[in-house]
Amino acid sequence: MALFPPLPPFADVLRRSVAELVGTFALVFVGCGAILTAGPDAGAGNLEVALAFGLVVGVMVSALSHISGGHFNPAVTLGFLITRRLSLVLAVAYWLVQFAGAVLAALLLRWIYPETQEATLGAPALAPNIELGAGLVLEAVLTFFLVWVVFATLADSRGAYTAIAGLAVGFTITFDILVGGPLTGAAMNPARAFGPELVANVWDDFWIWYVGPLAGGAIAALLYDELYLRSARPVPVGPPETGVEEPGAGMAATEVRMGVESPPPAGNEPGKLT
Repeated sequence: MALFPPLPPFADVLRRSVAELVGTFALVFVGCGAILTAGPDAGAGNLEVALAFGLVVGVMVSALSHISGGHFNPAVTLGFLITRRLSLVLAVAYWLVQFAGAVLAALLLRWIYPETQEATLGAPALAPNIELGAGLVLEAVLTFFLVWVVFATLADSRGAYTAIAGLAVGFTITFDILVGGPLTGAAMNPARAFGPELVANVWDDFWIWYVGPLAGGAIAALLYDELYLRSARPVPVGPPETGVEEPGAGMAATEVRMGVESPPPAGNEPGKLT
């Protein structure tokens, strides 16, 4: 079994990467733009900022997930890579365009907004009463929620929100920012942090918004994949006296990474999808 999926052709990498570039650009431009509009004070307009990030992510995931998967976040891409749902080449291409899209958005914000209003271009920052360790854990937990929902809606075809995954992902972004926005900025996204940090040249405690989201996202991806998306033998329904027929000898439920059939439909070979 190959470590990663087969390499996609160059044209496919290009098309998917452009979608990731547009989505990440929109995320940073709209979300950080809302921060600049709300004002430089920490926590100012947190509800508006949460809605701006949630709406733009929800719309872009809904619009582009069928092309690129709708990641727009290196932590999400890492989760798909380590669970072998994305080739290494495609993951690297996603990371490059995600960071590039964030930088381009920050540059445009710097040009649009007056210098007195630019502040740090929406770069995340710790609140004065938050310690480094607490900020790191908070970013990891918030990103865990985000990647968990992404896997439950975009990777798991059994999810209730599969057809409208963007709605669930956008809601997760919103409630995460409502909780963590005034404390750490609730970036949950290394690219979203990197763009404003680079353009505004603000690097205070910068590692928090890289280590925290990447660790939290990786844990969520591995845990969801191991618990719900890997093949497993069917659990017996119950003893015969319950009136429920148990699976017969050699009759295993067919489980695949993107859906479950149990037991196999009549006429199909066990373990073979049609």
